[in-house]
Amino acid sequence: MSDAMIRVPAEVRDRLAVIAESRGVSIRSLVQEFAESTLTVEERRERAERTRSYLAEHFDVTVSDEESRVMGDRLREAFGNRSGDAAA
Repeated sequence: MSDAMIRVPAEVRDRLAVIAESRGVSIRSLVQEFAESTLTVEERRERAERTRSYLAEHFDVTVSDEESRVMGDRLREAFGNRSGDAAA
């Protein structure tokens, strides 16, 4: 695997260093973990479609676009609230 240089402002580099140190990994490992675990918009759409197909096939449940949107909103709110609680 060849390496690549990524330029970021010093403040970003310093923040990455703090996060990496708190996790006991290198900045390189931290960035690699982020890149490997973060889905693109297209990957999220594909995963949602696979989930809808699975629910329909195995549970005879059809999820509408509106139901999906509402559940997404609820999950974002719940995770947002949880993150807010952790910061307090």
